[in-house]
Amino acid sequence: MKTPLHPVWDLESIFSGGSSSETFAAYLIELEEDVRKLQHLLNETPAPISLQETAAFDPILELLQSCYIRVSEGSAFVSCLSSQNQKDKKATQLQGAISSLAAMLNGSKSKFDNTLSQTSDSVWDAWIAREDIQPLAFALNESRTLAREKLSPELEGLALDLGVDGYHGWGKFYNTIVSKVNIPFEQDGETVMLSAGQAANKLSDSDRNVRETVFANWEQAWTDVEDFCADTLNHLAGFRLKLYEKRGWDDILKEPLAINRMSRQTLDTMWDVINGAKPALVQYLERKAELLGVDKLSWSDVDAPVGKSSGKITYDEAAINIVEQFAKFSPKLSSFAEMAFEKRWIEAEDRPGKRPGGFCTSLPLSKATRIFMTFSGTPSNVSTLAHELGHGYHQHIMEELPALNQRYAMNVAETASTFAELIVADALVQAATDEQEKLALLEDKIQRSVAFFMNIHARFLFENRFYEQRKKGLVNADELSKLMVEAQQEAFCGVLATDHPHFWASKLHFYLTGVPFYNFPYTFGYMFSAGIYARAQQEGTAFADKYDDLLRDTGRMTVEELAQKHLGTDLTQPEFWQNAADLVIADIEQFLQMTATEK
Repeated sequence: MKTPLHPVWDLESIFSGGSSSETFAAYLIELEEDVRKLQHLLNETPAPISLQETAAFDPILELLQSCYIRVSEGSAFVSCLSSQNQKDKKATQLQGAISSLAAMLNGSKSKFDNTLSQTSDSVWDAWIAREDIQPLAFALNESRTLAREKLSPELEGLALDLGVDGYHGWGKFYNTIVSKVNIPFEQDGETVMLSAGQAANKLSDSDRNVRETVFANWEQAWTDVEDFCADTLNHLAGFRLKLYEKRGWDDILKEPLAINRMSRQTLDTMWDVINGAKPALVQYLERKAELLGVDKLSWSDVDAPVGKSSGKITYDEAAINIVEQFAKFSPKLSSFAEMAFEKRWIEAEDRPGKRPGGFCTSLPLSKATRIFMTFSGTPSNVSTLAHELGHGYHQHIMEELPALNQRYAMNVAETASTFAELIVADALVQAATDEQEKLALLEDKIQRSVAFFMNIHARFLFENRFYEQRKKGLVNADELSKLMVEAQQEAFCGVLATDHPHFWASKLHFYLTGVPFYNFPYTFGYMFSAGIYARAQQEGTAFADKYDDLLRDTGRMTVEELAQKHLGTDLTQPEFWQNAADLVIADIEQFLQMTATEK
């Protein structure tokens, strides 16, 4: 791989000119014409009453999938523009335009699904048995079943249209709130204002004074905007609850479970196993408190480093390390990562104005991806980079499939990313020769387990309870903070001295409108990937092709079917989950051994 690498991504090769791109403006015009053409086709196509009449579905399916690919491409491009510069007002306007097109397309998909639901079983069975349609059978059956549980296409279409300036509008308003949040920080005798993303990185600083000061200022910054955030969260939940009520859905988890193609039994079994593993995590956190010289950890200590790493890691060093470690598992995964670095698919520069967090977004038309993060040289940054490259590889594996079969859920998306992260984290721990560095890397790995087993569990508990309370009326900022603290204390088993009351305000995931309950799928992905990783360790390099096959199937079966087909395991039973949890417990046991003499 050629170095030095450029830490700023290339968006010009997608559409030149940034948010003022004339090429992109023309692209949107053509796309809108095709979405309207699709609407017209659907209006002219009744439910077929014979196999011959299903031929009318062919141009609809082709155009529908083409529009999906192009809306995804446009949405990804605009997301990149707004993330790299939160003050780009033209990007905000483009977000509105692409959101409107997405709503129109989703309305058309809703109408198509309703037409499918009105098709008789005999005609349906004959149609999906066609050789060219059969590969899409899972996605089409899923859409048909869900359509029978929704409102009429007219009402679903109305909800989608109103959602652009309502539901999704509130989600975008949250981004505006975040762009105005600045956190003061003393640096070299001067007060500098950090963006939310920059301040978040400081919360894992090795200096406790830095962490405590930044965290206090962080809490205050979100307290200052708590009413705006509370209004936003209440309206997002209110919209969702009213729509569910009109559909006749009582269970708040019905939609997120359906989206993630998993059963309630699988979810409950996973959380049960995690709760059983928490005593080990409590031991780890108590030992960490001893090492940091405090009675109990505060919230800002949870991500504090233990041990001593060999200083800051450069972006180039991180890239070389990731490519090398991926190669030990799969040459194809390694080659993909190298291509992403060299083609500048990654935005990693540490500069003000960027939104917080990290993501990987797919450009299915270009058959490429873009990765966004703020790289400041920590081991955690290296893990994030590997994580996002895992997402990119997943899409890379699926890019030749029909568009409907590329629509995989968040939980299996998080499987690919977390698996990639595990490869790098495990390899770095094993390769470290210095005891303090090994400890630092191992501890960073365990921190991730705390995030998935405790932090995300707290989010899940909070969101469940918030929705139950929201059914009775608006929930004010103080009540939201109270719910958040209660959830944190339960999820962390009371091991922390202080909590993060305004976590609900600071966490973007609560405000994302694409997927409800943007929490448990992360933990599923972590646990599922850990189970797969355990299998990969047993089978060695021969597992790489099996892994690709598993990823390729993620858009065309439930997670239970996926696990049964590729791993021969039943996810509704605890055995698979326990094997995954045992990997975490083994890491903690190693950590406790290594630090036994340091107490």
